[in-house]
Amino acid sequence: MNQEAKAVICRDCLSMQLQSAQRCGQCGSPRLLRHAELFDLAIAHIDCDAFYASVEKRDRPDLADKPLIIGGRQRGVVLTCCYNARIFGVRSAMPMFQALKLCPHATIIRPDMAKYAAVGREVRERMRTLTPLVEPLSIDEAFLDLSGTEKLHKAPPALSLARLAFEIERDLRISVSIGLSHNKFLAKLASDLQKPRGFSVIGREETLSFLAQRPVTSIWGVGAAMEKTLRENGITRIGQLQEMEQENLMRRYGVIGQRLWRLSRGIDHRQVTPHSEAKSISAETTFNADLSTASELLPELRRLCEKVASRLKKTELAGTTVVLKLKTAQFQSRTRNRKLSDPTRLADRLFAHGRELLLKELDGTKFRLLGIGCNEFAPAHLADPPDMLDAGLARRAKAEEALEILRGKFGDNAIETGYTFRGPKPKE
Repeated sequence: MNQEAKAVICRDCLSMQLQSAQRCGQCGSPRLLRHAELFDLAIAHIDCDAFYASVEKRDRPDLADKPLIIGGRQRGVVLTCCYNARIFGVRSAMPMFQALKLCPHATIIRPDMAKYAAVGREVRERMRTLTPLVEPLSIDEAFLDLSGTEKLHKAPPALSLARLAFEIERDLRISVSIGLSHNKFLAKLASDLQKPRGFSVIGREETLSFLAQRPVTSIWGVGAAMEKTLRENGITRIGQLQEMEQENLMRRYGVIGQRLWRLSRGIDHRQVTPHSEAKSISAETTFNADLSTASELLPELRRLCEKVASRLKKTELAGTTVVLKLKTAQFQSRTRNRKLSDPTRLADRLFAHGRELLLKELDGTKFRLLGIGCNEFAPAHLADPPDMLDAGLARRAKAEEALEILRGKFGDNAIETGYTFRGPKPKE
């Protein structure tokens, strides 16, 4: 093992000192990072702490010590919340009315995605100063592979990561939590262990013992349904999976059984890939009042299709599968998919297929949320080939292109289609 492994890192002044120290000998901080394999690991997961809420608190110091929720109003859902609000039981994806019952004195702010995206890009660029192997998972988290960067930064990966967290907090005034391990699965688990401002390490030697006592839901892909199935079979802890043969798990649970066997043992051979393809491009809206009829829902669907098409056109991707999402007044979700004959980037085609999917769901049920998107992609140059059965396709594609140009110059509401036209506002 590297001789530097006998040292610890102070996360506040970034000095290195002997393992026996309880506080930093230079600044007195108790935030010392120590682990037997600290200088032998290079795969990291970095996650911004309560990202949207942290950015808002940064920009509004008066909210620093107050519970803050980011999301829609009474009809919406919680996108995220600060740690003060979490003390009261507020969680992401919780209906807003429920969150307000738990924490009625919370401040609610509607999301400013453009601002969050800008901050997220700043964080991402700082990550890339450490290594080109940065794999984004979302606007506020990413995997990094710092293998072989010691000579470049004249520091082991652990110290480079501690320095990065320090600089993000100093310069951007938001905090991050870091997980460091020997693969992606364990690095992501580690980053959740000590939030906020955490830095946790899972080494090779402790992998099996660390995982053994954790719940099966710690394994990627084990959601509510799989957790229930495993619980019915008497399996609640990862250690129980470690005792089972791979063939037995596959016989019981199919392909996922193989993943359960591997991940329960901390085996994850996935590489950190810096240019992961988007998993989905979508748009959705929560209504102020429940809607149930075609005349109410189709204009909303058309607007969403135009948003999705615009986002597709800003990428090098074309959608091959249309996904319709609905949520009823009773918070029951419905998802419908349709594979397309050819990839598309056109709102017109998205709407045509989305409309057919939506009309099949209109049985008097009242819906509080509607969404449309794509979750499988092809290269943009394959999108929307000429169709002999639809002579007007090329003409509509040109019309959409013209609309995009006008909206880019004069705003999204500069020109509307027949479905989305609301008419002039009444004079006051």
